[in-house]
Amino acid sequence: MSPAAMTDGRRVDLPNGWSLSPVGRSLPLGDFPLNMVVSAESRRMAVTNNGQSIHSLQWIDLENETLLDTLEIPAGWMGLALNSSGDRLYASAGEQNKVWIIDIREDRLVLSDSLLLGDPWPRDTISVAGMSLDESRNRLYVVTKRDSALYTFDLERGELDRRVDLPAAAYTCVYDPDGDRLYISLWDGGAVAVMDTDQLDLLETIPVGYHPNELLVHPEGDRLFVACADENAVAVIDLENNTVIEQLNCALYPDAPTGSTTNSLAISEDGEFLFAANADNNCLAVFEVEDPGNSRSMGFIPTGWYPTVVRTAADRIWVANGKGFTSKPNPKGPNPYESRTEETEYIASLFPGTLSIFAMPGPDSLNYYTDLVYGNTPYTKEKEALAEGDPNGPIPRRVGEPSPIKYVFYVIKENRTYDQIFGDIPEGNGDPSLCLFPDSVSPNHHALANSFVLLDNFYVDAEVSADGHNWSMGAYATDYTEKIWPTSYGGRGGTYDFEGQREISYPKAGYIWDYCKRADISYRTYGEFANLNEAYMKSLEGHTGKDFPGYNLSIKDTLRFNRWRADFDSLLAADAVPRFNTIRFGNDHTAGARRGLPTPAAMVADNDLAVGLLVDYISHSPIWQESAIFIVEDDAQNGPDHVDAHRSVLMVASPYTRRNAVVSSMYSTASVLRTIELILGLPPMSQYDAAATPLYACFQQNADLTPYNHLDNRIDLNTLNTADNRLSQRSWELNLDKEDQAPDLLFSEIIWKTVRGEDAVMPAPKRGAFIRVGEEEEEEGE
Repeated sequence: MSPAAMTDGRRVDLPNGWSLSPVGRSLPLGDFPLNMVVSAESRRMAVTNNGQSIHSLQWIDLENETLLDTLEIPAGWMGLALNSSGDRLYASAGEQNKVWIIDIREDRLVLSDSLLLGDPWPRDTISVAGMSLDESRNRLYVVTKRDSALYTFDLERGELDRRVDLPAAAYTCVYDPDGDRLYISLWDGGAVAVMDTDQLDLLETIPVGYHPNELLVHPEGDRLFVACADENAVAVIDLENNTVIEQLNCALYPDAPTGSTTNSLAISEDGEFLFAANADNNCLAVFEVEDPGNSRSMGFIPTGWYPTVVRTAADRIWVANGKGFTSKPNPKGPNPYESRTEETEYIASLFPGTLSIFAMPGPDSLNYYTDLVYGNTPYTKEKEALAEGDPNGPIPRRVGEPSPIKYVFYVIKENRTYDQIFGDIPEGNGDPSLCLFPDSVSPNHHALANSFVLLDNFYVDAEVSADGHNWSMGAYATDYTEKIWPTSYGGRGGTYDFEGQREISYPKAGYIWDYCKRADISYRTYGEFANLNEAYMKSLEGHTGKDFPGYNLSIKDTLRFNRWRADFDSLLAADAVPRFNTIRFGNDHTAGARRGLPTPAAMVADNDLAVGLLVDYISHSPIWQESAIFIVEDDAQNGPDHVDAHRSVLMVASPYTRRNAVVSSMYSTASVLRTIELILGLPPMSQYDAAATPLYACFQQNADLTPYNHLDNRIDLNTLNTADNRLSQRSWELNLDKEDQAPDLLFSEIIWKTVRGEDAVMPAPKRGAFIRVGEEEEEEGE
């Protein structure tokens, strides 16, 4: 396979408001490449692809820029190590709790054996992460991210030699033969562990910052570079004294909030230039690092979407773009009765990775590339300080300015696209043929959209619920969340722990509740990152709605409304209604065709009624004149949309919301959070909400206190699935106890066929890409 044409000058606008201008030539890779390792003589490179769909290892000819071989593996993750002779590759098997041994014969990858750390998940919770070779001892070092340990293997005997506990979950390790030390990035510990390689003792830990991941020893052996994802930075450690001597800021602006996600490192062969991959800024940051302690920024190079790996070899720079170059349509429709293959197109695996290849740019080219990166990035310090908006409207433009709105109610729902709910509204940009739950099923959704504002150009920032609830509450998904969820969503093991259950998934400064706590703003959660009276994170302890259930499809959303109403009444009577309230109504997820459970339409109707009752009750309360209600989906993965599979449902209800209006301004999840933050007087949580346009076009200067009167359900909420067929049987086989534990593509098709009939063919969802060449714009994938 030969490299593709040059991509320089091509601009792609993403649904989240950011843009791409990938430079150089390119090669297609597999689903979500997470690591690459270059052979000792810089002639070959191995890649591991670890997304939701097929996992694979690839072998690339660097001289000719061609793909030589691809080997599918049952499971993998980031860890890779290649011996100096280039004929044996070691690769993580992730939750399989083993290391694959791959022999390389005549440029073909051959799976020959494995090294066992334990039984596969869930019997053992180990989870193999990064690794490094010590050929002087014929030893392989392997670190883990679940049981937080270092494992060493005697490669001559092919057996486990030692297991050593680590202070925190690890990302990777690097063996330094010059200093005879092993360095380990403690992903959950904010530090680098220094190990003695003789006795395997932990000598010390060096604090470096939040979420340290990839490590790189300078060719002269005097410094260790540490990428720190949530610091937007690279820590530089002096290896003689084991102290941090520099912090290289990789963000495009000083003091930028979380959001660059610095996650990979490479150095030029002469040791002069360091390249740091900023996954969420879609670029490389370039530093001159020749003089220790006196590094200086040189500029930026644009990459593809979410660069996960950068390497230097053969006088070129090689960048693996985790999500490729663009969104796109998926013409190959799903079939729920066939096994998923690499041809199946589903949002979690729709964006195959790519490999960008280019030479080190000279000063003029680097200046040009730097300008491209800034042009692609909507975040600026000016936008962080002063948001777009109407200076006379109710949404402040600066943090701390007054707003007539005091109380915010933020409702989180589950997984619907715009067309599935609003495709039948003629005033909006909808496709009626894709509308599964029209006015007859969701009358309150339709009435709210028609009475207040219909937003037909709103996009979620997430792809699935794992990152969706993080984007919804933090305007960001950490490198942990982004790199871990594809494993569990692909059925390869691992625990769903993305809603506060594990601190490693938290952004550095926490979620919006943490910001409220620091600002002394009252808050309460009903079912979001909580269940009944149990809070999943410390900042929510004592701030949960009384007896409010979290995600549980056997409980009606209307019951949740009743629990919320009882709590709200008690707080209202005590003049103690919190200023910020999160409420989870998730039954629009549905239980598919499970026989004996409510039909998808009945569950959506229950969800619709709960939403209508909530808006009705608040709008008839004494605090309505000071309230705003925002209703969103955490993600939009469960169905088709004729514009883009990220396009979803957003409803806004307030006395200050415009009435009977259609708003087609492009908004995202981060736009909703930016609006809420400005109302409450909170700063942005990430570069994404700092860059987002608030929903100011949805609001008016003067209040209209007309309350909303809910509409009763038009179908029986207790209508049950009664058919005993393939759909019902498959539905019972799916795990619906937690969000997104069922194969989403299959589940979406089951819902479609349950509503439309077993013989109905579900249209393929579309993924929009907005391509700009020069000043002209055209939309692909339509």
